[in-house]
Amino acid sequence: MATWEDVRRIAATLPETSEHESYGGLPAWRVRNKAFVWERPLREADRSVLGDDAPDGPILGARVPDLGAKEALLADDPSVYFTIPHFDGYPAVLVRLARIGRSELTELMVEAWYDRAPKRLAAAYRMPATPSPE
Repeated sequence: MATWEDVRRIAATLPETSEHESYGGLPAWRVRNKAFVWERPLREADRSVLGDDAPDGPILGARVPDLGAKEALLADDPSVYFTIPHFDGYPAVLVRLARIGRSELTELMVEAWYDRAPKRLAAAYRMPATPSPE
């Protein structure tokens, strides 16, 4: 399953992405100063709300395009994706990093990057290389 090294490796492949310290000195990955994924350990209030369902281990926060995408991920695999009241009404999910596969993590991070990247940068990244006419 995925690790923080996987997160760093995937982020390094995305154009104009940089790692910065976020709240509490924790890592966050940004595209042109807009965070798209970040380390998000549970706080005491989160653990209180989640009770026995509070996960142990590393937790990644990830931006998603909209609340519909958030709900789809939460419904699709609640053993991997979850949320807390702090993120109510906000297009982001929390990910149990130890339970997500590397390919699914890559897909999630790329989509998060697209959501936060400027339109021209995202469009340039999406365009496949085309051979020049001879």
